[in-house]
Amino acid sequence: MPKLVIDDQEIEVAPGTRVIEAAAQIGIMIPRFCYHPALGSVGACRACAVKFLQGPLKGVQMSCMIEARDDMVVSTTDREAVDFRKQVIEWLMLNHPHDCPVCDEGGHCLLQDMTVSGGHGIRRYPGNKRTYPDQYLGPLVQHEMNRCIHCYRCSRFYQEFTGYRDLGVMRNASHTYFGRFQDGSLQSPFAGNLSDICPTGVYTDKPARFFGRRWDYQRSPSVCLNCCLGCHTIASIRYRDIKRQEARFSKDINGYFICDRGRYGFFYADLDSRPRSPRVEGQEVSWHQAVLAAKSKLTQISRDTDPSVVAVAGSPRSSLETQAMLKHLCRINGWANPAFFMDPALTTRVKTSIARLESELMVSLSEVEKADYILAVGVDPVNEAPMLALAMRQAWRNGAGVALLDPRPVSMPLDFVHLPVALDDLSFHMVSLMKGSLDRDVATMLGGRAVEFYDAITTDLLSTNSQDELIATVIHDLQKSKRPVIICGNDIVPGSVPGLAADFALLLQAAGKKAGLFYQLPGANAFGAGLLSDQKGSFLQIIEGIENSDIKSLVLVEFDPIFHFPDRKRLERALDVLDLLIVIDYLNSDTAQKAHIFLPSSTLYEADGIFVNQEGRAQRVRQAYSGGVPIAQSGGGDHPPRIYGTGIPGTDPKPAWLTVAQLADEKIKPGNKALPATIYQWLADIVPELAAVNLSTDFPDEGIRLNSGVKTDLRFTTEFSTQPEKHQENIGNLQLIFTDLTFGSEVLSAHSECLAELEPEPTVIIHTSEAEGLNLCDGNQVAIETKNGRFEANLRIAENMAAGVLVIPRHRKLPWQIFETGMLSIGRQQIKKIGKVGNAHPTLSSI
Repeated sequence: MPKLVIDDQEIEVAPGTRVIEAAAQIGIMIPRFCYHPALGSVGACRACAVKFLQGPLKGVQMSCMIEARDDMVVSTTDREAVDFRKQVIEWLMLNHPHDCPVCDEGGHCLLQDMTVSGGHGIRRYPGNKRTYPDQYLGPLVQHEMNRCIHCYRCSRFYQEFTGYRDLGVMRNASHTYFGRFQDGSLQSPFAGNLSDICPTGVYTDKPARFFGRRWDYQRSPSVCLNCCLGCHTIASIRYRDIKRQEARFSKDINGYFICDRGRYGFFYADLDSRPRSPRVEGQEVSWHQAVLAAKSKLTQISRDTDPSVVAVAGSPRSSLETQAMLKHLCRINGWANPAFFMDPALTTRVKTSIARLESELMVSLSEVEKADYILAVGVDPVNEAPMLALAMRQAWRNGAGVALLDPRPVSMPLDFVHLPVALDDLSFHMVSLMKGSLDRDVATMLGGRAVEFYDAITTDLLSTNSQDELIATVIHDLQKSKRPVIICGNDIVPGSVPGLAADFALLLQAAGKKAGLFYQLPGANAFGAGLLSDQKGSFLQIIEGIENSDIKSLVLVEFDPIFHFPDRKRLERALDVLDLLIVIDYLNSDTAQKAHIFLPSSTLYEADGIFVNQEGRAQRVRQAYSGGVPIAQSGGGDHPPRIYGTGIPGTDPKPAWLTVAQLADEKIKPGNKALPATIYQWLADIVPELAAVNLSTDFPDEGIRLNSGVKTDLRFTTEFSTQPEKHQENIGNLQLIFTDLTFGSEVLSAHSECLAELEPEPTVIIHTSEAEGLNLCDGNQVAIETKNGRFEANLRIAENMAAGVLVIPRHRKLPWQIFETGMLSIGRQQIKKIGKVGNAHPTLSSI
């Protein structure tokens, strides 16, 4: 490891470390504009000049371009280096506008800092400043091109790092321009990071514009709830209003960036329509009255009939404390355990994924970037978890191959081998890849059921298969790989796939590879929900119980089934016949409107909580602020009411776990932010890693990895088909696949007005061959009919997907919830053309 001296301080660094990074390790901040740890060095801005006094190099050099070497002696304060940097600052300020008082970047602007520290204060050049026209870049990013210093960070991040091409550099020399070829919304789902990465105020956060300086905000570390990855964020609050969310660096998860869904998906927390008062039969009451009414009615129904008539459903977006307290409530009352997932198949897939995620297999998002080959199965990263797509791109940029088995027309910002196989064929093709990539000696090394498992794989690649060449390519690349990662989705895959993914990773490890396993789970805390769920418990079973008159009362905690359930009519009929519906939530959902008793809960920002991401990393979130109605709302846009008191208006909402604890008659001390000791001990028995942690003091910032993997019972399942599966109901029909979109189908970010403009017009998608058979063209408006109604939408035709499949987005603008529960396919005759090519909007009828 090289040793060098910087400003009279000796330091030893890892090989390949740049001098600018070495200086930072000992607390020396060398000025920089173009350099960014995630983007690397280009030496464009010339601001990081230092003087090399001794060693292999001599004289003034750019510290971001030079790797640390033995015997280097570096000075950042040498007169020559200081003068060089001062001149750089002066020529950068030559054309920069003096608009700091009205610039949102003012106060945390790198150019401001460097100008002051560089000693520049007087403009000597008397000529006019260069000016540019600004562009409209969409609802998230404000463009002010006159502030640009041509550091190239934006174009490098946007094009090289994220892989999107609609923003970049144009023209040259002093006329160099950074923007789009024409006005329009940025296409990248990571565009919001431009406001963080720009060292000046060229790109600023549009939704938070002119609301406050950095020092005006209460800033608190948090995590993102808009998918299962658990990216680190910083929430900024002013006047009881969350106005901005930024990426917080995490070396194990999201690095320096977050996606736009996570960055702008927080507006649900301060909507005007957010319910903040308890209600009983539609009337606002005190908190004590609402809790008392809920407890008495639940007790009466259980006493008059049987405890089994009460059902409880939780949510993957709730904290681990809420999920645990919910299960405790069911335990002490003799009720069935809470359901956390929509149907039994999804519950089974999630629990299988958690059980099979052994400690030696689990990989973090940052470890995905280090893979040299990625095999993704049944996952659409950009739409389901955009930061996963970004991690896969970084692996691809580093030379990794990427292959995807998925029937949908998946798009990613990287080159990949796409095997668009039908859902029924996913297991078969995985088995084919395993058979081709490995030999029996590998299974013998593992012993036990591994041999039985391997011998059960009897498939051979079919020479008549048109995808043989692609499969052979994937097999060849897997055989060459040293650090392969298997990424497995849970949303659409058959039940055998999560287990097969784990088996594949284990066999690759046995073959001497450093293989990893990454499950994409359906929700921010789906891991915690899976730990606490029954093996096949689901909300669908609750609906069936209501229809059979076995269930009379339902408690829903931070769960809106009307947003998710595929058969809306059936769900609403079930909810309407309940004797008692209790809803605890912070969303003003359709489900909340139906509640007999409604109890408002606190958001992520108003309460402490533990959330477990898809790799089993438990992360502690601290309360960011005390909640309450934002001043802008309480004052109606004017000065807030001049009412003086000790309380804050609108603070009735309480943490959901605390409300559930009150229903369970648990005695909680006022101000207590943690679970009661008895409940925490019970939870620690399920999650042993939490037992040794003091939640109030030493929960690590990077979280705690939970070891949930089961190394015996579930290893190497032989319950899979070695031939393509064909469900009888799918024969002659189009198989239905319901899928998510980046914007518009996730329940929290769907409330963000600024993201609504970015939502694509939802379209149903079929393969080109199917469209030809139905005499349909791309852009046709079609109607899809079932027994429950019909909806209309534009049709998209795609070549890069499986034939025999109809893809329908679960989008809030599309009334897709007309399908009977468990409906796997639809007849071709149920799709009818009703319009020509055009921009028809989806409409709702008969629902």
